[in-house]
Amino acid sequence: MPDWELLPKEGTPQSSEAPPRIESTQAGYRSKRLVLAFTVAAISDALAVAVALLPPLQWLLDIVTAFLLFLILGRQWMILPGLIAEAIPGIAVFPFWVLVVASIAVWGKISKQPS
Repeated sequence: MPDWELLPKEGTPQSSEAPPRIESTQAGYRSKRLVLAFTVAAISDALAVAVALLPPLQWLLDIVTAFLLFLILGRQWMILPGLIAEAIPGIAVFPFWVLVVASIAVWGKISKQPS
């Protein structure tokens, strides 16, 4: 039998030390990303109300927001509908970016990007 068995042999003493928990590290990483994404989305939605009458500035704000959320949350297809919704005139008063981040938090997968 090889030395690299996955299960210990019967009768061998087992250590009482628990293996490291990977889930808590990933959960902490995910929550930090979500807090940052919600912050960016809230700031963008607040600024969108201020520049609602200036469409070029609103488009620039939405493109920058989509890019930042793409960097923070990774490749999420749900960012695209938010960008399309924000491009509709007069809809800027509704907090679409916060809703996009909330939908990614509920249905999306935020994982650590390979370095």
